[in-house]
Amino acid sequence: MINVPEITTVWPGVPYPLGATWDGQGVNFALFSENADKVELCLFDARGRREIQRIELREQTDQVWHCYLPEARPGLLYGYRVHGPYDPAAGHRFNPNKLLLDPYARDIVGDLKWSDAHFGYRIGAAHTDLVFDRRDSAAGMPRCRVVESAFTWGDDRPPRTPWHETIIYELHVKGFTHLHPEVPPSLRGSYAALATTPVIDYLKRLGVTAVELMPVHAFIDDRHLIEKGLRNYWGYNSIGFFAPDTRYSAHGTIKEFKTMVRTLHSAGIEVILDVVYNHTAEGSHLGPTLCFRGIDNAAYYRLTADNPRYYMDYTGCGNTLNLRHPRVLQLIMDSLRYWVEEMHVDGFRFDLASALARELHEVDRLGAFFDIIHQDPVLSRVKLIAEPWDLGEGGYQVGNFPIGWAEWNDRYRDTVRAYWKGDGGLVGDFAYRITGSSDLYATSGRRPYASINFVTAHDGFTLEDLVSYNDKHNEANGEDNRDGTDRNRSWNCGVEGPSDDPAIRALRLQQKRNLMATLLLSQGVPMFVAGDTIGRSQRGNNNAYCQDNEISWIDWNLKPEQLNFLDFVATVVQLRRDHPIFRRRSFFLGHRIKGSGVKDVLWLKPDGVEMSDEEWTNSYAQCLGMFLAASGLEERDAMGRRVRDDNFLVLFNAFHGPLPFVLPDWESERTWEVLFDTADDSRIERRFASADSYPLEGRSMVLLRLMRGNGQGAA
Repeated sequence: MINVPEITTVWPGVPYPLGATWDGQGVNFALFSENADKVELCLFDARGRREIQRIELREQTDQVWHCYLPEARPGLLYGYRVHGPYDPAAGHRFNPNKLLLDPYARDIVGDLKWSDAHFGYRIGAAHTDLVFDRRDSAAGMPRCRVVESAFTWGDDRPPRTPWHETIIYELHVKGFTHLHPEVPPSLRGSYAALATTPVIDYLKRLGVTAVELMPVHAFIDDRHLIEKGLRNYWGYNSIGFFAPDTRYSAHGTIKEFKTMVRTLHSAGIEVILDVVYNHTAEGSHLGPTLCFRGIDNAAYYRLTADNPRYYMDYTGCGNTLNLRHPRVLQLIMDSLRYWVEEMHVDGFRFDLASALARELHEVDRLGAFFDIIHQDPVLSRVKLIAEPWDLGEGGYQVGNFPIGWAEWNDRYRDTVRAYWKGDGGLVGDFAYRITGSSDLYATSGRRPYASINFVTAHDGFTLEDLVSYNDKHNEANGEDNRDGTDRNRSWNCGVEGPSDDPAIRALRLQQKRNLMATLLLSQGVPMFVAGDTIGRSQRGNNNAYCQDNEISWIDWNLKPEQLNFLDFVATVVQLRRDHPIFRRRSFFLGHRIKGSGVKDVLWLKPDGVEMSDEEWTNSYAQCLGMFLAASGLEERDAMGRRVRDDNFLVLFNAFHGPLPFVLPDWESERTWEVLFDTADDSRIERRFASADSYPLEGRSMVLLRLMRGNGQGAA
């Protein structure tokens, strides 16, 4: 804990970099506000309990207010008070009675303690008007903290896993390790826990190449949730775009986050952040004044043109950040570069990314945000993933993001779920999805890895619940089960919720194998969510955003059934990693290969005959075979040598009954080896001759490899 003497010397300082910057001798403070009349820097005692000094920032350069304090040191706690017009009708909401967070704060400490003092207005005597509020909010506000950024990275290098080799594992920092028995209790639920040996070993056993962390930017628990005894568990409520949230820190230091990244990198695992730049925790015009609203509301937020009292809400969260303003765009770009250059992260998944593309009202996929990232020498080299929709008109933009971006492909999710649920007439769409969604990405020059394939994510049912519930059960959220989607495309296999019936349990496990194997053997980038490999259930809650409890946390006390499924997933992941034919860098062409009688991908009916154009649209079609020809691989390794692989046949049967499937017989004396059958988990080696009829069970998926006469894999 530092001693905080009174600051007696104030120098002019410089307008850049923005934020509080320790240079080894003192601290420079810089804050952008276009419409402010006066800015005060507020300093606090070492515990953050008492405001000990206010320093007016008298220097202003290019709308940036700044000063330099040669006596300041890292650890100093601070905030701002910004003076200016309070005129909501004109879009201005300045109120110096409200302590404000620095938008560029590298560290934010303490919790927000909700009270009416956080709001810039109060209800007037007539109970219909909102008037200026003079109550001081400092007592309940977190503090910004000056940081020392030095860290020994050693020989840390980003893994730079190629897109086509990437396997993403989405996880919540707390929920992943909070109940982990092999993680030291003092570290559970923290960044440090993700760097422990049991966690690293588990991730490597699964074969994932990247962890995608749900939001770790400093965020706020909504007042209405706190009053219900709930929390904003997911964290999509950011208030600090540079500060890792301290609720996940076992030691209370930024170095803990950096150590986590360095350790994951040493294991060959990339770190991708789920980031929320589309809105902030300040909500609608009736929300609190915590940061941006009090610094310069008209600059930071999209306001309605005809009445700037209100916000353009493309996010469903009350506000939308104003990326049309160069300083707001700069804020986001500076934040992204900070996390790459200073924190060494490897990429970003952008929440509601369509909101970032809106130049005026319409979504413009070639907007300034994307242009700037595309030419940026730092950001253009990391992994960029869009959630390609928002809640505004025209916000659904799957397939429309620029080259260089990957996208969460919800069409993959919906089609694969519906197919294995048993819906008919989907084989055509299913074929597009499992081969990389060329209908969405090929015409713009993108590759199969533009599609982030997923069946489940943090939002919606877990894999276990997808096969255990027909309907959502969100009563614990306190909204009378009205929240969350009603279109789950789920099937409970005959009983709603948990069941002790051996037949139902076996069917559910088989369906999970179908869904996971489909995901892992599809072209594109597979992503699965933490806990799905060991049967985590949220008790039917498909919107557990506010459940910081056993509903969301992973239970690591595993039963044999769960361990067997974990082994199955790890086996299929290894198959994907061993065989480049399942992770092509280019789309299938469907053409016959020169010198061969087959196509690079061939679609077969159960009688072993190639599907005709008319048969793709049959409403009753639920079964198909996909032959993958090794000779159709155009891949080359780093040395320029042609990549070689085996020929594979994947059989899919979403029909409830068995369908004998005739195996191809293009060459004599060839044998098909069964690598897995989701209806038979015995894993006993089985082989079939060409032209044999394979006993394909109902609701099952089979992977076979073509062997040569001597029993070796085909080249």
